[in-house]
Amino acid sequence: MIPFERAWPYDIIMKDIYVQSCPFCQQDNVLLPLRPRELEDIRSGKKRLLVFPCCHSRVTILDADPDYLLTDTILRQA
Repeated sequence: MIPFERAWPYDIIMKDIYVQSCPFCQQDNVLLPLRPRELEDIRSGKKRLLVFPCCHSRVTILDADPDYLLTDTILRQA
């Protein structure tokens, strides 16, 4: 079972990855410094440090599916 409190939804728009809101500062429509081709490496087991450009908060992405990024940090209350 995927730990929902550690997952955050994302969207791919025109080869850019966005989140609807930052889990730390709640800024809307944040463009992530991540490319869709990097998601393939993450899905195959490679971890990736993600620094949100809006507030410089950091999480490590452990896995990804077509809708959610799974991180090592609790991002929401279950």
